[in-house]
Amino acid sequence: MWDSEVLRLSAYAAPLALIWGFYWSRRAILQRRSLRAWEAATEAGLEEPPSLHPVIDLRLCIGCRSCVTACPEGDVLGVIDGKARLVNPSHCIGHGACKQACPMKAIELVFGTARRGVDIPLVSPTFETNVPGIFIAGELGGMGLIQNAAEQGRQAIAAIAKLPGVGEGPLLDVVIVGAGPAGFTASLAALERKLRFVTLEQESLGGTVAHYPRRKIVMTAPVKLPIVGKTKIKETTKEALLAFWEDIERRTGLRISYNEGVESVVSEADGFLVRTARDVYRTRAVLLAIGRRGTPRKLAVPGEDLSKVVYRLIDPAQYDGKHVLVVGGGDSALEAAATLAERPGTTVTLSYRGPALARAREKNRARVYAAEARARLTLLLESEVVRIEPTEVVIVHRAATHTRPNDAVIVCAGGILPTQFLRDIGVQVETKYGTA
Repeated sequence: MWDSEVLRLSAYAAPLALIWGFYWSRRAILQRRSLRAWEAATEAGLEEPPSLHPVIDLRLCIGCRSCVTACPEGDVLGVIDGKARLVNPSHCIGHGACKQACPMKAIELVFGTARRGVDIPLVSPTFETNVPGIFIAGELGGMGLIQNAAEQGRQAIAAIAKLPGVGEGPLLDVVIVGAGPAGFTASLAALERKLRFVTLEQESLGGTVAHYPRRKIVMTAPVKLPIVGKTKIKETTKEALLAFWEDIERRTGLRISYNEGVESVVSEADGFLVRTARDVYRTRAVLLAIGRRGTPRKLAVPGEDLSKVVYRLIDPAQYDGKHVLVVGGGDSALEAAATLAERPGTTVTLSYRGPALARAREKNRARVYAAEARARLTLLLESEVVRIEPTEVVIVHRAATHTRPNDAVIVCAGGILPTQFLRDIGVQVETKYGTA
């Protein structure tokens, strides 16, 4: 009888031991993966999240991985020593799905860190700033998630429609600055409400979204759009989303003035004067949906005004068989250089003023080094572009001056944040250091 009881227990114990062994083995594998991600981010100097991000209370965290699984970006969070942590801070774009998924309520979403502050403009619940008539929606206000940015754009227009004097007199009702998720939705809302408005975009449809890597998943929840209604899209790529918006733009007759950046906004007695390089607009209200990327940072060298100089890579095929210079040391520069190095007949030079590519992710550095090893790319660290000419560029590399044949220059030197622009027009900006 005793032997039969032992056999019966053994029959249960063996499968349980296998399951338990599999669990601990997988847990160890996932922890090693998280550690590698954290070490790579630390080595590259990418330890600071760009904006809204989670902070985990380790006293409450039980290491259940709910936050890891919920994150749409896939590689932002990990579990190390039984506790969740941000292992790829620079990949976080503030979805907030981790907070919703945590069963222990151990996650808080904050802006900035103790070491690096993030400037956030102060706005009311209706998204109006301290300057009456100037509203802010979307990423500039800290909300990078497309669903939230779109909703803010819609709500801001609803508030603007209630302002005194809207629909009366010679002024426009609103000038919408930016055609990203917030600005595009706001434009549809203004069209739906029959407001008198213009939408100005310094580049192209999509704003910051248009600058994401190819095929990047950019939306993970349906969005409600004015005129269109609730979209059926749950998860989509950058390319699919931009195509969807372009179709809506055509079908609704929405008009957006592209390649028209705003130079200044000046308060007047009954509204604002908005000045661009092309025109001047007088308006009752202004909605700023310009994102946080800001204006592309330029090199300020002779020849930068040539038409062959651009500030992002759009279509790699257009550079086939050409001599291309890419300037910058961040992920966008490395991605552009490595992608172009794969094109037929294209010769690529990557120029960066720093001594190492420490700002970029490990996988992008690996792509560049691999292209360099195949002689598909020339990497010039500690270099600086001093002059751009129609058929060549002049670069100083470690005190030596080089002239290289050149057909195109792509400058990926980041953007100038619009903080000073906001302060110039009187909008109060608060610097947050790890606070909500």
